[in-house]
Amino acid sequence: MKVVIAPDSFKESLQADEVAKAIQAGFMSIFPKAEYHLLPIADGGEGTVKALVSAHKGSIESISVTGPLGNPVEAKIAFSNGGKTAFIEMAEACGLHLVPLNRRNPMHTTSFGVGELMRHALDQGASELIIGVGGSSTNDGGVGMASALGYEFFDEQGKPVEGTGKDLFRITSLSDLNRDRRLDSMKITVAADVENPLTGLNGATYIYGPQKGLPETMLNEMDQAMGSFYQIAGSHMGTDVSSLPGSGAGGGMGAGLLLFTGAQLKKGIDLVLEHLKVKEVCHDADIVIVGEGKMDGQTIYGKAPAGVAKCAPRKAKVIAICGSVGEGTEALYEHGFDAIFPTIPAMRPIEEILGGAYANIERTSRNVAALLQNGRDGSNG
Repeated sequence: MKVVIAPDSFKESLQADEVAKAIQAGFMSIFPKAEYHLLPIADGGEGTVKALVSAHKGSIESISVTGPLGNPVEAKIAFSNGGKTAFIEMAEACGLHLVPLNRRNPMHTTSFGVGELMRHALDQGASELIIGVGGSSTNDGGVGMASALGYEFFDEQGKPVEGTGKDLFRITSLSDLNRDRRLDSMKITVAADVENPLTGLNGATYIYGPQKGLPETMLNEMDQAMGSFYQIAGSHMGTDVSSLPGSGAGGGMGAGLLLFTGAQLKKGIDLVLEHLKVKEVCHDADIVIVGEGKMDGQTIYGKAPAGVAKCAPRKAKVIAICGSVGEGTEALYEHGFDAIFPTIPAMRPIEEILGGAYANIERTSRNVAALLQNGRDGSNG
């Protein structure tokens, strides 16, 4: 029996490779002789760099950049192809995990550190950049990133702004006179973890603002500020990117990279699946196991579990093991999923749930394997 285990990370608790090991441990207690293939996955968010580097046998280094709250953080950047290709993960510089729970509010966070990582790639001589834009704490439309690359943004008095989410309310003009001209010769591919547009009820602010700490009362105002800023910026740059699928990824970072760096947008999960050759590994699998921290109706829109499910052969059972289940998961059964199993055993403090993730995943996986074993025994009897 061939079992392919290809989960995404469980945000703020376990990285994708740790989730894969926990699932394997649970299954091996029931199926010790099965053939296991572990493929930790990412979809443009947390873990994307690690997944891509493993596929290309690249090297990873850490540098100090500006964190989401303005304080220095250590962020990883990877290189392959003799240093010509660089891999950056937005979450390394301004991820939600870098902001304490009591300080989460995208009005006060910046993506400036992402631009610093890009500048470092340029300084090292990279000519190609792949950047994952999921898992951020920001909703600044990429203004922070663009500021680090030499763009300047001004309020109505002509004073420069810092580049946080609240600055979208103040910007009335911008200048690209000092932009880093090396961007013109760099190929930049954006690995987006979602397909959401920039604004509207399905846009960056309404869908992802609340989980980043944006008060519900600010959703409409923030969405309008984002739209107004991109009208100004789009007019200045001579193009409109706000309606493109994926432009809302990373709190508008998708749109920012498209507009300010000339990047191309690609579904993060498609990029990772291609580089890791997931379809080839899955072609003769009997069981394909996917997972992430939370699964809901949004999972089918460019998220890792849905992407992996598409790679499974028709005969394989596709099983999802996740932290929790949200609204709309019934739609997943129409997209290749056979069953979905949450791992949280009881209502407990969030710290306990996150700390016990490995054990919860291993236990749930063992129970799923036992259920499958009973089914196999029944079919053989």
